[in-house]
Amino acid sequence: MFNCKGGTMIYMDAAASSLKPGAVIDAETLFLSKNYANAGRGVCARATAADDMVHNTRKFVAENIGAESPDQVIFTFNATDGLNRVARILAGKTVIVSDIDHHSARLPFESHCKTIAAPLTESLCYDWDEIRKVKADAIVITAMSNVLGALVDIPDDLPFITIIDASQHIVHQRPDVKNYDYFIFTAHKVGADTGLGILYQKNPPEPINFGGGMYKAKGAAMFEAGTLPLTQIAGLRLAMENLDATRGDTHKKIIKLREGLALNPKIKFISPADASLISFTVDGMNYLDFGMLMGAKDVCMRVGNMCASWIHNRLGIAGSCRLSLGFWNTDDEIDEVLSVIKVISNK
Repeated sequence: MFNCKGGTMIYMDAAASSLKPGAVIDAETLFLSKNYANAGRGVCARATAADDMVHNTRKFVAENIGAESPDQVIFTFNATDGLNRVARILAGKTVIVSDIDHHSARLPFESHCKTIAAPLTESLCYDWDEIRKVKADAIVITAMSNVLGALVDIPDDLPFITIIDASQHIVHQRPDVKNYDYFIFTAHKVGADTGLGILYQKNPPEPINFGGGMYKAKGAAMFEAGTLPLTQIAGLRLAMENLDATRGDTHKKIIKLREGLALNPKIKFISPADASLISFTVDGMNYLDFGMLMGAKDVCMRVGNMCASWIHNRLGIAGSCRLSLGFWNTDDEIDEVLSVIKVISNK
C-alpha cells in the first residue's frame, strides 16, 4: 500500500505502469544529485561516467533479453516511439497487424504501411497456419495482450519480418530476442521511469532520426539522435534486476487473486485462467461505475478500453475492468480487494 491524499491506496494497475523499487529511485536521485552530466559530449570525469553508465546499461539490457550485441539495443523515449520508428523503417511495405494489438502497436503501421488484419481463432489467439498463408512483408505480434494477459507462443519460422510488442510480455517472462527482427518494450512497465523505451534491432538499418551526437557515430549511437533520457537509463538496470527476482512471487499472487474472484458469481472473466493479469466485466454494472466505486474505496485499477479498442469490439463490449499486480502487492491487499469487490458487485 502507499499513501494517497492522506489515506492508503492499494495499487493494482501494474499493467498500466509499475511502481518503482527503492533501488531505482535511489539510483536516479544519485545520478541527478551527484553524478549528472550529458553523455557522448564531454571528456570530464562526470561526462565519462555518464558514458560508462549508458554503455553498461545497454550491455546489461542486451544480455538480459538475449541480444547478440549491445549495438542492437537502442534507447528510445517509450515503446510507442520505438514502434513508430519501425513503422517508418518499413514504410510502404505490407504489414500484418491484429485485433489484439495495443493502439501503439497498430496505428503507426496503419499510418506508414499497408496493413492486413491477422486471422485469429475464436478464442482470439493467433491462427498461425492461416497467418502463414498471408502475403505480407512483416508482422506485428503482441506478445501479451494487455486485455487477455496470455503469453503468446511465437513460432520461430514465420516467413515475415517479425516485430514484437513486448511491453506486457517482458514483465512476466524473460525473453530471448534472437529469432525476432525487432523487439520493443517500455521501461516504466518493468519498474523503471517513464520517458524511456528499448528497441532491439537484429540487423540495424540506416538511421531515420538525425542530429546531435549521432553525426558520424557508430553502433547504437547512430540511432540515438539528441540527448538521451539519462536519468531514466540510470535506473533501468536496477528495475530489470528487481523484475527478474520477483516475477515468480508476483505470479503466485495473481493466481490467488484470480481464485478469489472466481468465487464471485458477478465476475465474468475476459482473460483466460492462466493469464498474467485479470480482465473482467461485472454483471449488471457499467465498467466506469465499477472503477469509480473501487477508487472511492482506495483501490487503483484500470477500467476502459485499455488502449485496445479492436479487441473490445470483437468481444462486443465498450470496455472492461482490469486488475494487475506487481512486486509491491501483498496477500493482505488481495484479501482487502476481494472483500471490496464483493461488496461493490452486489450493490
